Amino acid sequence: MRHNKKKGMKLGTDASHTKAMKKSLIRALFENDRIKTLDARAKAIRGDVDKVITWAKKGDIASRRLAIAKVGDKDLVREVFEKASQGMWADRNGGYTRIMKLGPRKGDAAEVVIMELVTEPVQPKVKAAPKATVTKVEEAPVEEPKAEEAAEEAPVEETTEESAE
Repeated sequence: MRHNKKKGMKLGTDASHTKAMKKSLIRALFENDRIKTLDARAKAIRGDVDKVITWAKKGDIASRRLAIAKVGDKDLVREVFEKASQGMWADRNGGYTRIMKLGPRKGDAAEVVIMELVTEPVQPKVKAAPKATVTKVEEAPVEEPKAEEAAEEAPVEETTEESAE
């Protein structure tokens, strides 16, 4: 039994205020397609936004009711479900949001970010050319001295033998 019932990041407030803030940020993101907020808040709502879009791609009535409970606005949920039915995120399996850092805020140096919905189609990854398989190269045969070279060396030896006699 969980008495505390903490779910996710608290964001410096009590549970009811955190829930209301998340709902407001999710609603603002779906209305404007882009919001400017703090890094911790953007990371806190990223999973909820992805859930709502996944429900929209599913498109059944139970998913719609779950999305209405998460967002809190029937008309906005209808718009999101229409976008999903038109195939806005059809080729994407997650990663529906993008977070771009802007830098620290002037007053308290809190990290400010822009969070936006990703609308462009997925670019398939280009597979790199398969690595060349390493094959063992046979060692080059050692060349033995040719007959001419051996003949040149032989007289030197013969001269030493002749001088020895």
